[in-house]
Amino acid sequence: MDLSAGALMAALRAHARPGEVVHKHYSGSGEVLGVPMRNTFDTAKVFSGMTFGEVERLLDQTSYESRLAGFCVLDFKARGKKTSEDERQAAYELYLRRHDAIDSWDMVDRAAPHVIGRHLLNRDRTPLFDLARTADPLRRRTAITAPLYFARYGTPADLTDLYALAELLLDDQNPVVSKPVGIALKYAGVLDQPSLRAFLRTHESAMQKPTLRYAREKLK
Repeated sequence: MDLSAGALMAALRAHARPGEVVHKHYSGSGEVLGVPMRNTFDTAKVFSGMTFGEVERLLDQTSYESRLAGFCVLDFKARGKKTSEDERQAAYELYLRRHDAIDSWDMVDRAAPHVIGRHLLNRDRTPLFDLARTADPLRRRTAITAPLYFARYGTPADLTDLYALAELLLDDQNPVVSKPVGIALKYAGVLDQPSLRAFLRTHESAMQKPTLRYAREKLK
């Protein structure tokens, strides 16, 4: 099977329904081919064995769906049971190096937990704090979305940096960031409800209402 970027893009174009599928959530400047989301995900899964060089070719494309497919491939690689640690390292490095290709929040949400969060679970989390301090809201979204992996697969001790990142971003007025802060806190509470309650006792008076609403969603 041809696992090239060109073959994947041809497969996407075969599913395109321009004018009918418009992806209203997408606010970037790239071309929208009109590929249904399910077809984009399924196509990326078929091509998940492509090389990282071919993934980067996808990230160089102007079309939204091509770049989304590229980040989906990275996500499938990171999740793969047969993926080596060297390959996960390569996926992590490619995601961060080509963050410039991300111009939509769904690219972050699709790949950040398993590509970035999984890699950093037992490593220094300084890269997340560096992202959280950037001017780019999508990089800040990566910073707080990647730790969802800590909440899902880690221990309560792994939540320390999640809470520190949330605290750093509590004043962020951009909904691209403020919503995932609340979501990250919500899932931290699923893993360790007492720690979330302690965090809220300290910070809830200063939290934005939507952020607080998401954070409390699963509290009993």
